[in-house]
Amino acid sequence: MPEYETHDFDVIVIGAGGAGLRAAIEANAKGLRTALVCKSLLGKAHTVMAEGGVAAALGNVYPEDNWEVHFRDTMRGGKMLNNWRMAQLHAQEAPDRVRELEEWGALFDRTKDGLILQRDFGGHRYARLAHVGDRTGLEMIRTLQQKAVADGVEVFMEVKVLRLLRDADGVVSGAVGYWRPSGEFVAFTAKSVVLATGGIGRSWMYTTNSWESTGDGVAMALWAGADAIEMECVQFHPTGMVWPMSVRGLLVTEAVRGDGGVLRNSDGERFMFDYIPEMFAAETADSEAEGDRWYDDHANNRRPPELLPRDEVARSINSEVKAGRGSPHGGVFLDIASRLSAEDIRRRLPSMYHQFKELAGVDITAEAMEVGPTCHYANGGVRVDADSTATTAPGLFAAGELAGGLHGSNRLGGNSLSDLIVFGRRAGIGAAEFAEGRTGRVTVDEGEIASAIEAALAPFERDGGESPYDVHHDLQTTMQSLVGIIRTGSELEEAMGKIEALEERAANVSASGGHQYNPGWNLATDLPSMLTVSRCVAQGALNRRESRGGHTRQDFPRPDPEMGSVNFVQGIPTSTTDTSGAGGTPSVRSITITPVPLPVMPDELKALMELKEAY
Repeated sequence: MPEYETHDFDVIVIGAGGAGLRAAIEANAKGLRTALVCKSLLGKAHTVMAEGGVAAALGNVYPEDNWEVHFRDTMRGGKMLNNWRMAQLHAQEAPDRVRELEEWGALFDRTKDGLILQRDFGGHRYARLAHVGDRTGLEMIRTLQQKAVADGVEVFMEVKVLRLLRDADGVVSGAVGYWRPSGEFVAFTAKSVVLATGGIGRSWMYTTNSWESTGDGVAMALWAGADAIEMECVQFHPTGMVWPMSVRGLLVTEAVRGDGGVLRNSDGERFMFDYIPEMFAAETADSEAEGDRWYDDHANNRRPPELLPRDEVARSINSEVKAGRGSPHGGVFLDIASRLSAEDIRRRLPSMYHQFKELAGVDITAEAMEVGPTCHYANGGVRVDADSTATTAPGLFAAGELAGGLHGSNRLGGNSLSDLIVFGRRAGIGAAEFAEGRTGRVTVDEGEIASAIEAALAPFERDGGESPYDVHHDLQTTMQSLVGIIRTGSELEEAMGKIEALEERAANVSASGGHQYNPGWNLATDLPSMLTVSRCVAQGALNRRESRGGHTRQDFPRPDPEMGSVNFVQGIPTSTTDTSGAGGTPSVRSITITPVPLPVMPDELKALMELKEAY
């Protein structure tokens, strides 16, 4: 076995986005030796792509906003599949976390009175998103990484983590991976581990996610004995670019619609008025003229239909395209040019203006954008305890997009950034307390390290094996066509069969060249995670025989009250000996799925859901 370097800490955090940084800051503040391990360079996490704002009921624009309304919006947006305790903690603590960012140096846009300005987003009753133009995620990362580095958190950049490590009692006690620049292996031991590795979107052909979002964290948690929850609930953002090809899949922030942008079909019609669900009709503008008045003064607290929850908007766009009223390249038109002056667009949406001008030759101050639904966010993820973020694998904690529960079947825009800082902090506290409770020297199974290294190097030892790029392409095609925004039972069964076949192919891929910055090898080591996560999504979608939130089954087009009372929990039995999956991991066939009743909501929170005055 090749040599590997070792590092020992009290707490290691895997993932350096908003959740990972916030967790590391908190664990370090408790006086514990804390390491931050990231797949890319520090500051390059996918959090920077969250542009519109961070949702928190500060009440700076609408004083009547409060945590109770934010809680209700979140539960309603998730179609009640949410973990109510996570939604409660999120709504209650988000304002303090935003003010904390401000204390640490974040430069938010301001009201005329000098308070943090807040903008409208879909599904939020009030203007609630604190923002920095359309670069909010970037400002969050800048602030948190500066705080973490200044506080002395040790950072290990460009490390691809392969597996979690356990001690003789099955407690998660570290991780093994390799340095991407050199290809040399490295092992970490710790008294507790926090996973904050982000999303899963690279398994789909069209996605807003960057190259890092391969589902590593969810897969590693499952392999280590943790559970996943609601993996079928994948959010397709309504507005990803569909043309030009140079920017296909690139996110068009909801802030464009929050600042007045409208959706039009090929006939020039503002079609969203035709898709207002009955449950939203009373609070949504029902004509274009009334919608325009809303932008001026929020008359009667009614909202334009472009700011319905994301699942509603995405399905509406999909319906227009299927009806033959789509744009020339399979989307619809998002028009901000006729709504705001060029000066206002450049001031309020600077990133949108510059990136499309420079990358695609599209001037959003003068022309509409062609947009359509694109894979964006995993609402499901690793199952965690709401208060501590502990997973069902001892010693392992999880936060951010990686963790399931908060968003239910559909996430409201802006809740992702507040999720990162609320539960990132809680993960840091939970991991620190667990670490403080462990005494003695931490040990790991040397056999697990050897197995992970051997499996990682295997592609170099195969002559004539398949290219990992071909397997990845076929996986993306399968997920895009069979496990996309609209699903059917027969297609999901077909997808499960194809994923099993792809797993066999992935177990025989080859890599050529050296170990240093080898993208083919990196992809070969990503495939096991992507296949595991893809199987979870397809399996969960097959079992959820209803349409709810971001999950739509064409053969079960309505919500089912019985289905709406359970979460689907997936796992890999710890007793499994089947390691025939790609990279020596448990086969996707070993993943089990079980319906678990939703936690019972306390009466005082049920009352909030029933109060019309609260919404």
